[in-house]
Amino acid sequence: MNIEKIIQSSIETKEKILKDAVIPGQIREIAEICINTFRKQGKMLLCGNGGSAADAQHIAAELSGRYQYDRDPLFAEALHVNSSYLTAVANDYSYDAIYSRMVKGAGRAGDVLIGISTSGNSANVVNAIQQASELGMHTFGFTGENGGLLADACDICIKVPSFNTGRIQESHILIGHILCEIIETTLFPQK
Repeated sequence: MNIEKIIQSSIETKEKILKDAVIPGQIREIAEICINTFRKQGKMLLCGNGGSAADAQHIAAELSGRYQYDRDPLFAEALHVNSSYLTAVANDYSYDAIYSRMVKGAGRAGDVLIGISTSGNSANVVNAIQQASELGMHTFGFTGENGGLLADACDICIKVPSFNTGRIQESHILIGHILCEIIETTLFPQK
């Protein structure tokens, strides 16, 4: 195992994001839409599977709790955190319906849904994005290089320039942290 090579690979992926002609602008646009949503008392919902679910929950926690300093909470929630709901819907309907059903119940026009999937092809995440679109929500995807099905399903899809799951997930949380910082410092500027 070459630790230095793994670290270098992570750095190179982030350098590609930094130099990309599109991604920084996408991050700014998503941040602006989220800020406007929160200003209108809207909410952010997030979903993903496995490590992407952990990233969804991490981003939600930074916004609903605090990121860098004390301020009022924002409504941000990862859709997998209610295990009773999740297992009931997976059992009674299907695993592919776990997020779309919650979006239908909790989402409103003008709210935000962020779907996180390294492949962009997770059926439950794609279904949630489609349901959110039907409701008039803003839909954003965080994926790997080819974007998968989410690339066409979302209003904006940030495609991390990598096919390596670890490098993609590391970049997703970087992008999530950038969003949190922009949102927090804009909505709650320090005096």
